[in-house]
Amino acid sequence: MTEPFHVPQGAPQAAPQAASGLIGFSGSAQAMSLVAFTAVATITLLLCVMTGPDRDDLDEFYTGYRSLSAVRNGLAIAGDYISAAMVLGGGGVIAVFGYDGVVLALSTALSLMLLMFLLAEPLRNAGRFTMGDALARRMPGRAVRITACAATLVALLPLMLVQLAGTGDLLAFVLGFSGENLKTGVIVGLGTLMIAYAAIGGMKGTALIQILKIVMLLGSGGIIAVLILHRFDWDLGALFGTAATNSGVGSRFLESGLQFAAGPHSELDMISAQLTVVLGGACLPHVTMRMYTAGSAREVRRSLSWAVPSVTLFVPVITVVGFGATALVGREAITRADPQGNTAYLLGTRAVFGADVSTAETLLFTTVTAAIFLTVLASVAGMILACANSLAHDVFATGAKPLTPRREMALARISAAVVGVVAIILATMVQHRSLQPLITLSFCLGASALAPALVYSLFWRRYTRAGLLCTLIGGSLSVIVLMTGTSLVSGSPISAFPDADFNWFPFTTTGIVSIPLGFAFGWLGTLASGRERSEEQRRQYEAVEGWILAGATRRGS
Repeated sequence: MTEPFHVPQGAPQAAPQAASGLIGFSGSAQAMSLVAFTAVATITLLLCVMTGPDRDDLDEFYTGYRSLSAVRNGLAIAGDYISAAMVLGGGGVIAVFGYDGVVLALSTALSLMLLMFLLAEPLRNAGRFTMGDALARRMPGRAVRITACAATLVALLPLMLVQLAGTGDLLAFVLGFSGENLKTGVIVGLGTLMIAYAAIGGMKGTALIQILKIVMLLGSGGIIAVLILHRFDWDLGALFGTAATNSGVGSRFLESGLQFAAGPHSELDMISAQLTVVLGGACLPHVTMRMYTAGSAREVRRSLSWAVPSVTLFVPVITVVGFGATALVGREAITRADPQGNTAYLLGTRAVFGADVSTAETLLFTTVTAAIFLTVLASVAGMILACANSLAHDVFATGAKPLTPRREMALARISAAVVGVVAIILATMVQHRSLQPLITLSFCLGASALAPALVYSLFWRRYTRAGLLCTLIGGSLSVIVLMTGTSLVSGSPISAFPDADFNWFPFTTTGIVSIPLGFAFGWLGTLASGRERSEEQRRQYEAVEGWILAGATRRGS
């Protein structure tokens, strides 16, 4: 996961300590990174092959038989939350905006707590394989499932594009190449590998990759954070003070408001971003699908009791590394390497070693780059799997003619290939544009369409099918319409269309308007259904309320 961050025009101004020598990586580091990337790809693919489900075992493909222990499932959930976009984008925002970046990173942990305390158990009890199962539990019908599938695709596809398109730049930065054809080749190659993860490994295979990723990421990141603190004699005040000095904005770097200072309503813009992260992050389909892998409501709680500390632990790690990058490299050098600061995590890692790098330090840097590489692979594979599961189970398997398990399994794997190929093609098309609008779009859709739909479906007795469709469709359309008017799309040099200016919406994220609209559409749709229909839904909900909220009895879909 990541936050809907952006970099306003002219963010870095003052010259920090010169760090040009830190931006280029040594030949030995590049060679070791290439070897590590190859090893990671090979090992993870073998894991998927060895743990892949049988051809006709849907439960194993969709949920891994719910056989993952609470520890492993919790680490897999944490892996879904800590995506490559969070590591690179989140670290960049902390390095560029200081305090505001830390607050938005904390919102990610708060989002997981919301999932833990409000939605996790009802989702597990109501759903079976997909979000469509959970929504259709009370309101069966093909229209509900197809709309849920469409919402899943629209919410996750932008995030897949961001991470696939960013992978080319990441590997170019680490390995030292700049050719556009090579970057495109990286996107195609890695996209194909991610399709294989989802299609071959299913839920259990992708979960194992997420577990390996989170262990490597927390381990290597924790060591780098300790080295940075050691560099500043374990004095956080010295670290923050040096970062503020090298930020070029002085004490503002340690105060609220720097990130959205260029907007007309900076405080409301910050609130909108935080609300979007908290609600959107908890309801994205590749995260909620992990709830269905738990064997019981108790296992869900135990899984999240491991996921929350893991994500929370990464917040101070990324904070120290982000501030360390600014303190050691400087804000101007960071934004010169990448305007959004996406390379700050790597620059901070490299800078802590100084000019003379030993073999052990090169090995540690290689571990960090391999962890980020694995993060990209795991994140996109999980999203492809969520989309493929929804297509196969919610669209194809609910037609007039029932599908055999083997047929549905084949369709799920074909769907993974189709979704992956579409993502690869689109990623190659958008790789030269700003990707920040796509990140923001995904989180806004999660917060404005999926969150209201889930909250209403799980807790509102009178909620109707019309209300659900209005929530999903109306919330999604409101986000898409409002997003076209943000400064992330046009009106600034770092927008997706820098040569155009149709910026009319005064906020960076749409959440402050689209989230209330999503809930309002659901309420109005239910109201329009009539009192008789609402009473019918209330009676139906009361009949299943016990097992949705408390898991009294688990029924088939």
